[in-house]
Order: sequence, then structure tokens, then C-alpha cells
Amino acid sequence: MKNIIVKRVLALMLGAGLVSAAHAADKEIKVGVTGGPHAEIMEVVKEEAAKKGFNIKVIEFSDYVQPNVALAAGDLDANSYQHLPYLDNANADRNYGLVSIAKTVVFPIGIYSKQIKTLNEVPEGARFALPNDPTNGGRALLLLQSQGLVKLDPKAGIKATPIDVIENPRKLRFIELDAAQLPRSLDDVDFAAVNTNFAIEAGLTPKDDALVLEDGDSPYANIIAVREQDKDRADLKEFVQIYQSQPVKDFVVKKYQDSILVAW
Repeated sequence: MKNIIVKRVLALMLGAGLVSAAHAADKEIKVGVTGGPHAEIMEVVKEEAAKKGFNIKVIEFSDYVQPNVALAAGDLDANSYQHLPYLDNANADRNYGLVSIAKTVVFPIGIYSKQIKTLNEVPEGARFALPNDPTNGGRALLLLQSQGLVKLDPKAGIKATPIDVIENPRKLRFIELDAAQLPRSLDDVDFAAVNTNFAIEAGLTPKDDALVLEDGDSPYANIIAVREQDKDRADLKEFVQIYQSQPVKDFVVKKYQDSILVAW
């Protein structure tokens, strides 16, 4: 009788251990990021998550397309690298079925140059490089318009492209490049619009080196994206809480100061 009781207790303990192990396995997610600040911030999130027994596997990408492809395919649980207008455009073009579950940070896009010191010095026929994706390209042109260098067709909105430029008094020439290539283009063009994450990765300090930056009212807050069917998952909600925690906020403020802004 005693042996039977011992066996039953052992069985219960083993069962509990199996449940605990399964629960621990559930507390692991794969998150896609782009290199630079998104990856750096996610490493801090990973450290904070580890304190809670939550494992985050960070997968780094070198472009803006593949993180959504991987997420939609189920190879990731979430990604953190894009703003909502970009996600909306990607969903419209490719029917990914991805949704935002939280805001993260704002990376103000800036205009940089190695050839001129102010936008007043932009010469006639100057070459202006800008991102070749629809939302960031439009964002760059809107910033250029805010400085009085061009006028855009109002109907184009945030998806403006160079063909929507209706007034170009300095006869600027527009060169559309992959966003990650823009810092390197500064050796070959007169000026360029560069996303802050790629600017920092290239050794630029946005608040010091940019000729002009978007202000804090930018609608282009970055987000955490997931598949629509996963938006209510408890582990992803916990992930958001960890991301939006005080230690992560403190890191962003101290590390990037005014170059990257907290959006939560």
C-alpha cells in the first residue's frame, strides 16, 4: 500500500514537471527586427524578459521586406521594425493579414548631406536620394516639401512619389534606393533622406548631423506586428508589457536621447 502511494505521488510530481516544462516552452517567442536600434532595443527587452522566465529569440533582418514575409509565413511570432503606414501598405499589396498590437518608438526621418551645410545651399539640378518603398518615399518628399523645396500633388498624401511632384523650382533629380543603401549614397548624391535606424547604424547622429528632422508629432510611430489570429495571445500581450516597461524606456532615452522618441 505504501509503495502504491509513493508511486502515485511520483506520478503527480512528474506530471506537474511535464506541465511546467510545457509552460516554459510556451514562454518563448521569435521576434524579427532590422539591424541597428531596433535590434539593440530588442536585446534589452530580451534581458528584461529573461528575468521573468520568458525567452525571446531575436531574428535580425537586413531589409524591410523579409520580416513581414517571415511573420506571415509563421516563421516569426512578431516583428518590430516598421511604422503603421508601412504595414498598411504591405497588407494592401500582399494581403499579409498582419496587425499592430502596440506602439514602440519613433525614428524621425532626416535629410543628410556631405556636400552642403544647409538646405538653403541646395543647387539647381541637385541629386536627392530617397527610400524606394511607398510610405518612406512619401515621407521623405513630405519632409522636403515642408522645407519649401518642392510642392506635391495634395491627392498623393503619404504615398507620394517623385511623379507627384508638381513644383520643382530647383529642378531636383530624384534617385530612389533601398532604404538601407541611403547612408552609403551620401558620397554620390547632394543630399538624401535617411531613416534614423540606418543613419545611426552608419555612425550618424541624427540630432547633430541631420540638416532637418521630422518633429515629435510624426505619425510614423513604429509598432509591434503579429498575425491577426495571434493578436489576443497571452504571451504576446506579456511581451508588449515587457517592451513598454520602464527599464526599456530608460534605455531608449539614455542611449538615443532626441534621435529616437518613445511612442508609448
